[in-house]
Amino acid sequence: MIRVLVCDDQALIRTGFTTIIDAQPDLEVVGECGDGRAAVDLAGALRPDVVVMDVRMPVLDGIGATRLLAGAGVAHPVKVLVVTTFNLDEYVYEALRAGASGFLLKDAPPAQLLHGIRTVATGAALLAPEVTRQLVGRYAARIRPAPAGSADGIPLTPRELEVLRLIADGRSNSEIAATLVISHETVKTYVSRILTKLDLRDRVQAVVYAYRRGLVS
Repeated sequence: MIRVLVCDDQALIRTGFTTIIDAQPDLEVVGECGDGRAAVDLAGALRPDVVVMDVRMPVLDGIGATRLLAGAGVAHPVKVLVVTTFNLDEYVYEALRAGASGFLLKDAPPAQLLHGIRTVATGAALLAPEVTRQLVGRYAARIRPAPAGSADGIPLTPRELEVLRLIADGRSNSEIAATLVISHETVKTYVSRILTKLDLRDRVQAVVYAYRRGLVS
């Protein structure tokens, strides 16, 4: 059973999310709240598997709450799924940088919410390729302070660098396999090695890393 904490300052959205999630046999809402500080406190008490987190909230916003729950140096990080109105929200990248495992749009259909929760719970990447492309396109200027193309000091083989660049381009494992003419399982192995060597939590961090190091533009 995947245990979920729902945090959104709008009661109607909390109720909607809770109804959708609790209707699933493998998901359970263990708590809900309306601000980021309450989310941090409840997560500490309830230890949910996933926190569904709004960005704009009173007391403590979703970015600050995410940083306290899943940011660098947190002893027992909690997986955070940020929900946002992407086209209006200027804080998506900051939320991911704060430690969120990914994000989805508030107007996404219920099936995408459920898929997102299950995906984040397993530790896999949430960002769909097309969403990754939108994200890096919008925030690349902020992510990438390094000169383009520099791979100096990156402890990856040429093939692993190639895979990392494709990840940062928003390619799925299947698309990477087709591009490089290798098997899907081989791609998964490369992705795992890349995350381990670079000490990255997931593909979201891999995208940010690649842009910061100027591997893609």
